[in-house]
Amino acid sequence: MAATYVYVSAAEDGDIGVYRLESDGALKPAGRVAVGRMVMPLAASPDKRFLYANVRSKPFTVHTFAIDATTGMLNPVSQGPLHENCPYISLDKTGRFLFSASYIANLVSVNPVGGDGQVGEPSQVIPTARNAHAILIDNTNRYVFVPHLGADQVFQFVFDPGTGRLAANTPPVVQLAQGTGPRHLRIAPDNRFVYVLNELTGTVTTLSLDPATGCLTDLFSTSALPAETSLVTGVPRGAIGTPGANQGPRNTDNDIWASDLHLTPDGRFMYVAERTSHSIGAMAVDSDTGKLTYLGSVPTEKQPRGFAIDPGGKYLVASGERSESLSVHAIEANGALKLSARAPTGKGANWVEIVAV
Repeated sequence: MAATYVYVSAAEDGDIGVYRLESDGALKPAGRVAVGRMVMPLAASPDKRFLYANVRSKPFTVHTFAIDATTGMLNPVSQGPLHENCPYISLDKTGRFLFSASYIANLVSVNPVGGDGQVGEPSQVIPTARNAHAILIDNTNRYVFVPHLGADQVFQFVFDPGTGRLAANTPPVVQLAQGTGPRHLRIAPDNRFVYVLNELTGTVTTLSLDPATGCLTDLFSTSALPAETSLVTGVPRGAIGTPGANQGPRNTDNDIWASDLHLTPDGRFMYVAERTSHSIGAMAVDSDTGKLTYLGSVPTEKQPRGFAIDPGGKYLVASGERSESLSVHAIEANGALKLSARAPTGKGANWVEIVAV
């Protein structure tokens, strides 16, 4: 029988919590798997056989776990080296190459992945610009995009699926509005649009994707926050959430601090997490134009760093870095979120990955 499993990394505890997502939205804990302190980004292989977990403490490594389709438990396979401290990892559509972006070192890298899930030595390291925050390939497995929070830019690459090499596209960079802080991104199901979350303004920028060239064009930006918000534009922060060297000392208690965004599988709704207000905003998506319309926000776990939507598009599972529980929000027909369940989790919970097997 098909089953849906939820994996949540807990940076402070250094482990991954395993849960089964029931049909009614309940989360049934299935155990915890030790990884290492500062385990944060997770990525599932396209065939759902493996889960990759990135440890952001030295030595920088990515752990491969085999997913038990019967229980959802994670069985250790191997550890592979990462070139640097990376806040984001992802895979190409074949699962043969692992991409990573380094906020501290201002670069991206590629590691080969064997058929057994083992991650090899980095095969390519590319210096980019200030604060590379994420890296994601398009649905055709040809184009890779990297938002840079400190430079307000999205880098554009052409990917060779045979060699695993990245090459700069022409032009190599798309410039976004100054001071927005592009952080994470999502690709529309039909591959026509790329949506970029701006950490410092709480907006989502819609960019059109040219299928022939792989180049992006900035169309418009939409706020994922309520009009009456009292939050103000934020400033770049350190790699793991503490004030960094990019700015002088400043009280950030009222700053916008957006963290993550996800689309429902059918592409109809977009959700955005904002850490200062401990909330998730819902947006409707016009699939013809890529335009977003703000619908409303709901409270969630304290300082939500990451969340995910199940493959059926019925539930959203959110974690909070300053909370020891998870929230399951049911996605209603109109896109609204309704709290349906909660479950305990570890300290420093941040990344959520959902796998249906």
